[in-house]
Amino acid sequence: MDGAHDPDSPPTPEIDTSVSHSARIWDYWLGGKENYAVDRRLGDQIAEVLPDIVEQARADRLFLGRVVTYLVAQGIRQFLDIGTGLPTADNTHEVAQRRAPDARVVYVDNDPLVLTHARALLTSTPQGATAYLDADMYAPEAVVEGARATLDFTRPVAITMLGVVWHITDDAQARDIIRRLMDQTVPGSYLAIAHPTLEVTGEKMAEAIRQWNRFGKPPGCHRDPAQLAGLFAGLELVEPGIVSCTRWRPENTSFGEPAASDQYGGLARKP
Repeated sequence: MDGAHDPDSPPTPEIDTSVSHSARIWDYWLGGKENYAVDRRLGDQIAEVLPDIVEQARADRLFLGRVVTYLVAQGIRQFLDIGTGLPTADNTHEVAQRRAPDARVVYVDNDPLVLTHARALLTSTPQGATAYLDADMYAPEAVVEGARATLDFTRPVAITMLGVVWHITDDAQARDIIRRLMDQTVPGSYLAIAHPTLEVTGEKMAEAIRQWNRFGKPPGCHRDPAQLAGLFAGLELVEPGIVSCTRWRPENTSFGEPAASDQYGGLARKP
């Protein structure tokens, strides 16, 4: 891909360029520059099995934009973005602060490449704030504790976990981590999740995930809509519920309903 790393250039310290990595593969699919040959090889390999994976990655990004836009309209001004990935167009703070300059955003990831670029690229309006937290979603209390330096947890917070929960392959563990996160928020807070399913392409997506797990890291899994609903236990789903990300409150067009994608998403409010 144009602009990708020169294979002869020295790697960034602490970054293993011999093994493909989730954030860098997604960066490749989204047209970014922060990926290596090993990431591009696996990205292309998965695309051979599932040709619309690039569209799925973009649909996930557009879903983020629509979710944040909706939340700002509901008065939310605080965002905890867990599993940030590499900075690209329309990051959470950019979408939020265009509509609410006083919005405050904390990004959370534990990938050294993400850390390097997040500190350099994530900026803020004078009225708001952005911060980056090097932390692990498997330690939700530590995530919230670190975010308290920027966010006020006595007020509603929107937690986004897009394209990251699928790496928690045990259902009970995924539900526990999400519960522990949401337990530390007040009523009126929100949770957004985007996650791969087999609802549209079936075996093609299943094989793509097998390829990912064989050659990439961290491993991931698919879940069906009923399993995804279980992740939102105790919360109130916002209409239209858990649907293809492309069909979650899409922009009005004259071309009818967007094509469905295996990437499903939902947004729910804490009562």
